[in-house]
Amino acid sequence: MKILITGFDPFGGEKLNPAYEAVKLLPDTIATADIIKAELPTVFGKCAKILEGLIEKYQPNAVICVGQAGGRSGISIEKVAINFADAIIADNENQQLTDEPIIKDGATAYFSNLPIKSMVKNIKEHGIPANISYTAGTFVCNDIMYRLLHMIEHKYPKMLGGFIHVPFDTAQTATKADGTPSMPIATIAKGLEYAIEAINFAN
Repeated sequence: MKILITGFDPFGGEKLNPAYEAVKLLPDTIATADIIKAELPTVFGKCAKILEGLIEKYQPNAVICVGQAGGRSGISIEKVAINFADAIIADNENQQLTDEPIIKDGATAYFSNLPIKSMVKNIKEHGIPANISYTAGTFVCNDIMYRLLHMIEHKYPKMLGGFIHVPFDTAQTATKADGTPSMPIATIAKGLEYAIEAINFAN
């Protein structure tokens, strides 16, 4: 089995993005799956073009995109992506889409076809907080998840795909409000590893 996993670059004034920092820490093999790691730009639309190039190059069995969700306390496996972009901040190329469909005439929403309940269960059984989330937001994280699932629907029907949100790294919260949730990057990486284990065992 071959799994492509991506993380975004820093955005919103942050110096790092725990999503890609954790992805970089993953081993090259998890269970029996070969792991391909890549960084994507936090840019509407552009991230998906790069992702599709990676899919065409590597022909993975599954794709997991990972992004930061500051304020969440655990690793969130996303269930649904919606055909809607509404950014409260600009992306990394100063686009700030408002009240726009991601793909005109596209489906209203797509559901991840990853075994998300098994993924959450395996992460939690290893002592790391995790949950199923039913909102990927309306920023670039939702954009990439929606576009990935649209690709699966129309071009790669045998491929699995979905999105995982991760908390701030602990170091990021030094300048934030007292009590802001966080998780060390090394712990996030282990959580991603356990999520991948569950995908591999389910297939």
